[in-house]
Amino acid sequence: MDVVNLKLPDYYINRELSALEFTRRVLHQAQSTSVPLLERLKFLCIVSTNLDEFFEIRVSGLRQAAELGAAAAGPDLMTPRELLREIGRRCQEIVAEQYELLNDVLTPALNAEGIRILSAPEWSESQREWLQEFFSREIEPVLSPVSLDPARPFPRILNKSLNFIVGLEGTHAFGRPVQRAVVQAPRSLPRLIRLPAGLAGSGGSDFVLLSTVIHAFVQELFTGMVIKGCYPFRVTRNSDLYVDGEEVDDLMHALEGELIASRYGEAVRLEVSHDCPAELTGFLLEMFELESGDAFAVDGPVNLNRLMSVVDLVGRPDLQFAAFTPAIPSEISEADGILDAIRQRDLLLHHPYESFAPVLDFIARSAKDQDVLSIKLTLYRTGQKSPVVDSLVAAAQAGKEVTVIVELRARFDEAENIGLANRLQEAGAHVVYGVVGYKTHCKMALVVRREGGRLRRYAHLGTGNYHPGTARLYTDYGLLTADPALTEDVHQVFLQLTSLMRTPPLQRLHQAPFTLQRDILALIEDEIANVAAGGNGHIVAKMNALAEPEVIRALYRASGAGVIIDLIVRGTCCLRPGVPGVSDNIRVRSIVGRFLEHSRVYYFHANGAEKVLLASADWMERNFFRRIELAFSVDSEALRNRILEELDTCLNDNCQAWELMADGRYEQVVPADNEATLAAQLTLLRRACEPAGS
Repeated sequence: MDVVNLKLPDYYINRELSALEFTRRVLHQAQSTSVPLLERLKFLCIVSTNLDEFFEIRVSGLRQAAELGAAAAGPDLMTPRELLREIGRRCQEIVAEQYELLNDVLTPALNAEGIRILSAPEWSESQREWLQEFFSREIEPVLSPVSLDPARPFPRILNKSLNFIVGLEGTHAFGRPVQRAVVQAPRSLPRLIRLPAGLAGSGGSDFVLLSTVIHAFVQELFTGMVIKGCYPFRVTRNSDLYVDGEEVDDLMHALEGELIASRYGEAVRLEVSHDCPAELTGFLLEMFELESGDAFAVDGPVNLNRLMSVVDLVGRPDLQFAAFTPAIPSEISEADGILDAIRQRDLLLHHPYESFAPVLDFIARSAKDQDVLSIKLTLYRTGQKSPVVDSLVAAAQAGKEVTVIVELRARFDEAENIGLANRLQEAGAHVVYGVVGYKTHCKMALVVRREGGRLRRYAHLGTGNYHPGTARLYTDYGLLTADPALTEDVHQVFLQLTSLMRTPPLQRLHQAPFTLQRDILALIEDEIANVAAGGNGHIVAKMNALAEPEVIRALYRASGAGVIIDLIVRGTCCLRPGVPGVSDNIRVRSIVGRFLEHSRVYYFHANGAEKVLLASADWMERNFFRRIELAFSVDSEALRNRILEELDTCLNDNCQAWELMADGRYEQVVPADNEATLAAQLTLLRRACEPAGS
């Protein structure tokens, strides 16, 4: 039998292009008529948010690599320049589809529901008069138009801000001719203006974009000049913060400086109105040191994200997903408090189907409990107004020992986390900023309580963050436990993160960057060995992304050995399934629906012993080698069976699942003839909300 070279680039999908395929699947949600109208608008905005982050981080990194002449970095062996060209082509296609959907489908559908975003030609005379007065009173006083001449160079443009390039004709007050000007819209101005009820149409929900108002009345900013054209534009900049932890004495101070600098990082993308003349577009590209392929001409708002606020402002639940109340497990509701429930048995919560309230209650009650001596918690993302932080502050002020590992480098939450860290320190909590060179991404909390003359530990371990908002939108697992072995492991990891000393061997936890990747590889090899010995081999893994080459090669070897492998990968997947002789036994699917799939679950058949791990980590290089991550075993047979049943539901979804093809395309899974439909998220939501025993 020929030995297959598993390092051949043909066996790997490029990470960045795979990420763009996920964005396409999100765009499909906006296109789907089975999704409520306002939710479709949300998905359209999420596509823009995803592309913003993609350019700010991924494209900016590739541009730097290309400028340095870097060679191919990934196992697919695409060079940065090749990749940038392909990214540009695909992103132009996605953006064109976005605006076509907005203009030809969603806007008419919103109009039919009495929700109108009015262009200037659609204004009535009374609406125009009101908007002109609004412009004069609320907008014009805070604008600072800048005419461009040798004494006034092109102004600094803030990342992702709304701006206008204005073509002019005439001379200014000091007698010199002026051809161009720039108007910057301060972020203090509302991007969406709701017209008063008396001026709105029959639907009562008429809006006007700030960009439309400024465009309509821009002449008032340039008295005596002829306006030849006014065109909105937006520039996206490199927002990846770089702080060398080895070289700075104060990480927080260094990050604060980087946050300010990142607002004016290197430009990576220009979005400009589609009717902007080539001469002005070329001028903007020159000012931002960009090439023609970096410009995106859009037929509509240059920042579609701003339309997200329409959903909340109109108050139309009939055009949104049906509201639901996350379930509270009976083991918790019938117990004498959350700690009593945990003492009786391990508790598994599956958010958002089940409420995040028990986790908040666990921290809040521990903060108030006189017998609780200490609380420790990792904080990656938690939200600016965080009930978790409120409880930790109260505990510290009450004299409890409170230790919080705050990850200041949580991308796009850096400023928020700096503020929360300061607040915790002021309350008397011990705040540690993780480990130099490694992001603290694990999610764990530990409570130590005196009971009957001895100390008992309680812990929470999760696949998601301590963020009540995302717990309503992301699917995640959380385990509440008082198991001595597991809580001892959590205790040892906290000691490691504060003291930086080595831990003894962990019993129930697998930790990155030390053992996690090695343990995953060993579990895959065990499946191979079991099949070779005549047994069965089966791996099911659910995660956000799969990109680490060594793990992918191990999965290829397992497939070749006869192990059945089912992967549920929401976003990026660099493994290429269905390649003859390489990955025949691997199936990869992605589920995109109402909730963002975020949980990480690893299952190994283990010759019938069935090992189930929940984790904070995806199978990526950064998670295995550059982050503090945890995977924890679920030893309760009842909880394992429940997780397996829920994984099986995801594997049988034929409504919101997409299957990855060998060529890197995704095809939507559809029910076969006479096959019952099954939407995993809807099924899990219905199960959670059904009364016990029904």
